[in-house]
Amino acid sequence: MYKILTLNKIAACGLERLGANYEITSDENADVDGIILRSYKMHDMELPASLKAVARAGAGTNNIPIDKCTERGIVVFNTPGANANAVKELVIAGMLLASRDIIGGSEWANTLTGDDAAKQVEKGKSNFAGGEIKGKTLGIIGLGAIGVLVANAAVSLGMDVIGYDPYLSVNNALQLNRHVHCVNDPKAVYEASDFITIHVPLMDSTRDTINKESLEIMKDGVVILNFARGGLVNNADIKAAIASGKVKKYIVDFPDSETVNQPGIIAIPHLGASTEESEDNCAKMAADEIRDYLENGNITNSVNFPNCSLPGGNVGRITIIHKNVPKMIAQYTDVLKGINISDMINKSKGDYAYTIINTDHVVTQDMVEQLESLESVIAVRVIK
Repeated sequence: MYKILTLNKIAACGLERLGANYEITSDENADVDGIILRSYKMHDMELPASLKAVARAGAGTNNIPIDKCTERGIVVFNTPGANANAVKELVIAGMLLASRDIIGGSEWANTLTGDDAAKQVEKGKSNFAGGEIKGKTLGIIGLGAIGVLVANAAVSLGMDVIGYDPYLSVNNALQLNRHVHCVNDPKAVYEASDFITIHVPLMDSTRDTINKESLEIMKDGVVILNFARGGLVNNADIKAAIASGKVKKYIVDFPDSETVNQPGIIAIPHLGASTEESEDNCAKMAADEIRDYLENGNITNSVNFPNCSLPGGNVGRITIIHKNVPKMIAQYTDVLKGINISDMINKSKGDYAYTIINTDHVVTQDMVEQLESLESVIAVRVIK
């Protein structure tokens, strides 16, 4: 029996995938094997010694103490792509809101009174006229799961699309519409685009990607859309660009005290993944990831350890989380020399690595203790 702690409301269709061998709890003091959460901030939380995995039902993991988990051998998962369609649709909506003064027009229409409201509408509607997005150029920084969907949708709407992603995967490249123009320098995106949308994770290297310097390169009247993370756009610089006319509108799904009630800024209350379909998809993926890890030792979509999977063996199966240093495999085979290793895989990610070993014999407790005592080994688990 595995015990799972939920720190937010998780869609039932996801938890149901765990099956009868799982107990779900909301008790933060419980000894649990795994945690499934959405936006709950874990940084000040005391992690139970029994914890083996954390699954974030969403893409961003800023609310999880990644370094602390990694040092303790706790695998952290996210669900890339599960909410991609929901975010894509809101990005398209953001472009339309920026192009046509829909919000202003609606607010004005709701102030009309009297029997001549229809006449007032016809007289005043020209104050809210806008432009069309067809024929305009959309620049995309980051062509991951969301960026690809946004690019393809924009092409379908008649836009020219230019994208930049130095880490574009083969899988995402194959999904891109052939009319999307990929460039090797973000400057080319900044110079050519009428709309710019950013879809990259927030890290030290990406913080303030949109800043005074990048804004100066852009067209006058550009629209900036941020449905990724607030810190990717420098608030002071974007407000100055709006005041000068360089930026027409800034659409942000992560408003804060500096961006609410500001001229030229359309603040959306973090609705990117707030659809029933998205929440269901994220919950299902998170449950599948944590179950496959706890029951089989396979890792898929981890942010702190390498993706690593191996078909199940006949008798024994162990997993080892360890530092990514030389001669670790030789030490494992030496400890296990009394039994036959039928299959093995080792993958690394940065300073850490993960090994799965299938055996034709039972792995003894003495062998486990020897493996745990090895320098650079962080955690050993006997799957069967």
